[in-house]
Amino acid sequence: MPHISHKGLELPQSAIRKLVPFADATKAHGIHVYHLNIGQPDIETPKGALEALANTKINVLEYSPSAGIQSYREKLCQYYKQHGIDITPERILVTTGGSEALQMAFTCCLNPGDEIIIPEPYYTNYNTFAKLCDAKIVTVPSDIKTGFALPLVDDFEKYITPYTRAIMICNPNNPTGYLYSEKDLYAVGALCKKYDLYLFADEVYREFCYDGEEHFSVLNLPGCENNVVLFDSVSKRYSACGARVGCVITRNSELFSAMMRLAQARLSPPSFGQIFAEAAIDTPQEYFDAVMKEYVARRNVIVEGINRIPGCFCPTPKGAFYTVCELPIADSDHFCQWLLTDFEYNGATVMLAPATGFYSDPEKGRHQVRITYCLCIDDLKAAMKCLEEALKVYPGRTDIKKAPAKKADATKKPAARKSAAKK
Repeated sequence: MPHISHKGLELPQSAIRKLVPFADATKAHGIHVYHLNIGQPDIETPKGALEALANTKINVLEYSPSAGIQSYREKLCQYYKQHGIDITPERILVTTGGSEALQMAFTCCLNPGDEIIIPEPYYTNYNTFAKLCDAKIVTVPSDIKTGFALPLVDDFEKYITPYTRAIMICNPNNPTGYLYSEKDLYAVGALCKKYDLYLFADEVYREFCYDGEEHFSVLNLPGCENNVVLFDSVSKRYSACGARVGCVITRNSELFSAMMRLAQARLSPPSFGQIFAEAAIDTPQEYFDAVMKEYVARRNVIVEGINRIPGCFCPTPKGAFYTVCELPIADSDHFCQWLLTDFEYNGATVMLAPATGFYSDPEKGRHQVRITYCLCIDDLKAAMKCLEEALKVYPGRTDIKKAPAKKADATKKPAARKSAAKK
């Protein structure tokens, strides 16, 4: 049998999706699964954008331009202007989701052996795009006790080596929900200028800022025009994950030209997705006001619900719709799999993402999970009750003197479901 490449063999599993086969097997047994593992909002997609897509009359579905449809790129400039960002269509490259934006920038900025410095925990899929470039992610630790605040610039600086090519931030942050301040970003921008580094910025959750906090974009950092590379997406903004439309933005003309050559090689981004996304920009502010109010309420259900459970701790996120919380468990991989194979409460269980996949060293995430609050409030309350009951009977609790649970192997196929714990 032909061999798989070394790179193919080394690509990491998704911390978010690796337990899906177990969830599918559980559902096949008639047990409801509350999906708190993935950022798939249940918020309704804007009707105006869906109607624009449905009413599109096309006789020939042609390739779109490699950089994206011109009218959409112009409309994007209007969107960014509303958020205090001045950009031109010539600096926007439309991509197939934010994932392709990341892959394009990593490919055109990084050589084998280059390093990217990222605060951790960090979005697990950055690992894959770095691996595809034979680049290395170097992490700067943040602390759950401070809500995963951005580490000090001095902490970043001590990790800079001759191989460092970029510092990367996600703001608001996935997986922690932390919102970095303007002061934070000025400090990181100054460091990138000092060492002539790229500043990669994932800003796909720009709209989701809570408690009166405001988002500041790295595109507004003075003097960083050639350093900043911004990644964006319509997936979460308009609850349109299936549209698969994102973009990468930079004022660095040499980098933009390189990414454009890569864009030409992959031909074009999806036409229907761009038609949808262009219409979505006209979504009224009332839509976002209602969404923000809903997410704040959902966040509060999760934070209060987890902090009520003995031995658990959850900081209060200021943005996005994720949080990383600490549980009294020996191994989050085992616990998250056990929830799907060995536990149920009132005919339901919870699916979480083990935090091991959000750290460079999995051991740092053994007691933590990432939770999304993308479900309706009633479902979140039921999920919190389910989690509370699960922790009462889980054999791998760290505050009960028992042998530690074996580490889970998510590469194995799900076995027949064991008798569930019934309450």
